[in-house]
Amino acid sequence: MKTNSLETTDIFRGAYFLCRGGELSGIRFRSNGKRIASFLFTGRGLDKLDKQYRDGQALVNPLQFRESLNHLRDILFNKLRENGGTRYDRKRKNRGYQTRR
Repeated sequence: MKTNSLETTDIFRGAYFLCRGGELSGIRFRSNGKRIASFLFTGRGLDKLDKQYRDGQALVNPLQFRESLNHLRDILFNKLRENGGTRYDRKRKNRGYQTRR
């Protein structure tokens, strides 16, 4: 297997790559009216893993997948807060942005 890199905006695909040995090497943001995050992964055999994912052949431990997904979300929302803020607070530590109607 060769070492390569892949970029995706799909957080579920990214969690799959993490579960299967991929390494998150960065997150980029771009805007076309709304902010879009791209996850950059590096590792051996990512092209093969990507094909398995697209073909519906992706198999992972569900607990590991959930942990990888939560890890990506935490990193993503920390980056968003650093780069201009976000109203989303997944752990509900700050609910001050919510108003009663």
